[in-house]
Amino acid sequence: MLKYRLIFGTLMTVVFIGLILFDGHLDGSLSAEKTNFKIQGTILAVFLLLVAIPANIELAKLVKSAGAKVFLPITIPCSILLADGWYLAQFFPNKLQAAAMIFMLTICLCLLMIFLWQGAKFAMAGAFANIGANLLAIVYLGALSGFVMAFRIDFGPLAFLMYIFTIKCSDIGAYTLGRICGKHKFSPVISPKKTWEGMLGACILAAIVSSIFAKTFSIMSLWQAVLFGVIFAFLGQLGDLAESMLKRAAEQKDSSNTVPGFGGILDVIDSPLATGVLAYLFFAVFGGFN
Repeated sequence: MLKYRLIFGTLMTVVFIGLILFDGHLDGSLSAEKTNFKIQGTILAVFLLLVAIPANIELAKLVKSAGAKVFLPITIPCSILLADGWYLAQFFPNKLQAAAMIFMLTICLCLLMIFLWQGAKFAMAGAFANIGANLLAIVYLGALSGFVMAFRIDFGPLAFLMYIFTIKCSDIGAYTLGRICGKHKFSPVISPKKTWEGMLGACILAAIVSSIFAKTFSIMSLWQAVLFGVIFAFLGQLGDLAESMLKRAAEQKDSSNTVPGFGGILDVIDSPLATGVLAYLFFAVFGGFN
């Protein structure tokens, strides 16, 4: 398990860094000497599109184990539209207005399609559970991903990498210190292996990583970076806990075995998904726009 985590974790890290830096190089957002292109984050937009498909399938399997149904022909395209809404909005004169319209139209039309699908296929059988599960899929995998996309576009690739690495390194800190000296359970019912000692490890490593990024690339002041690391280490662990709650409700250990050593796609993206909107708000206040 640990061997696979190290191997695939390293590979995923190298590939992801390469993609984001190449993305920033292509659209000019990586260098102050180049003019930013109007369309930012194309590679990340494609990445989110590709991730949305297996993520929806994994969530559908969890939901099915819990006795409800996810309508994948609806949730996959709707999740993609919501995830890439901020990217698509760049093609319109008023980006903010376009993003708001894409979001509202997608949510509303998706809800209507869910009702039609439920009525045509299952009538009233499991209506509340099915409709709720499908709305969960498009909001969790679509709307929350949309703020990950918005973060990359508005704050640039370096701030984006700071955000992602702070969150994911908090997982490493929690896992390491939790394994070494974890005794006091953080959430014994939902995730018995999580401890307060692990949470401390998450906060310490996240604060270090965010401080290094902030200092090296002049993203924000040191105290703001430490604050960011501590807050989002805690929030990232809560995001992981939220996905654990879904897995336990479905009586599954992992969302799938897609990523050796980690489980499924949902097990990898859970903390960034849960923290994207709050990270966007934090940087809007302290980090400044790209």
